[in-house]
Amino acid sequence: MRIISGIHGGRKINPPGKMPYTRPTTDIAKEGLFNIIQNNLDFEKLKVLDLFGGTGCISYELASRGAPDITIVEKDNKMYDFIKETSAELEFENFNVVKSDVFRFIESSNQQYDFIFAGPPYALATIDELPLKIFENKLLKPDGWFVLEHTPRNNYKKFDHYKTERNYGTTIFSIFINS
Repeated sequence: MRIISGIHGGRKINPPGKMPYTRPTTDIAKEGLFNIIQNNLDFEKLKVLDLFGGTGCISYELASRGAPDITIVEKDNKMYDFIKETSAELEFENFNVVKSDVFRFIESSNQQYDFIFAGPPYALATIDELPLKIFENKLLKPDGWFVLEHTPRNNYKKFDHYKTERNYGTTIFSIFINS
């Protein structure tokens, strides 16, 4: 796993072995996603929420590119500790790592974000609730983006606020905009 661009561009990150629920986003998919973000949003002004933080790869990329305010939600002890340690090694002071169940966090949050990313386990039975909960709980600022990573078996084209998707084989990013 590596950081593609920004102040830590090219840096490799070595996540712990045997991560039972974690599937880091591939470099090809991540690069495609970040090209879209770069052409539409200003990294240096983003208040970010990363749900199902996993290895933290999406947040490291955002921080490396200048995102000033990042909250990462991860409930697994091993991955939570890994994100805390790695963000400290990279000297990212703009990280708020929260150990919590994502759905509990969504229900209790009183913050709004410019950009929300969710990379849940592909087998998550409640994945289709994520876009609904994000908008019901008003977590996105006006014109804010929510990106949901999923497999081809999920289809969000008929959901409110859906705008587009990008397909990278077994990885699809559905993009929702609060417009």
